[in-house]
Amino acid sequence: MNIAKNMEAVFLAALVVAVSISNTFAAPAAPLQVAARPVVQAVPTAPAITIVIVGKRLTAAQKAKLAA
Repeated sequence: MNIAKNMEAVFLAALVVAVSISNTFAAPAAPLQVAARPVVQAVPTAPAITIVIVGKRLTAAQKAKLAA
């Protein structure tokens, strides 16, 4: 087997092994302690506004007149 032809596969296999080993031995991250308490202000919400647009479709003659 010629290793020069398969260097990409060898590199990827070594990378997978290295990453899996480093994840195995990695210490878990310590949780971040925050001293300040969160400030939350209640904002009054307005009811949703619904806009209804009512109109008739243009006829072919009206579309042609607008396009001209």
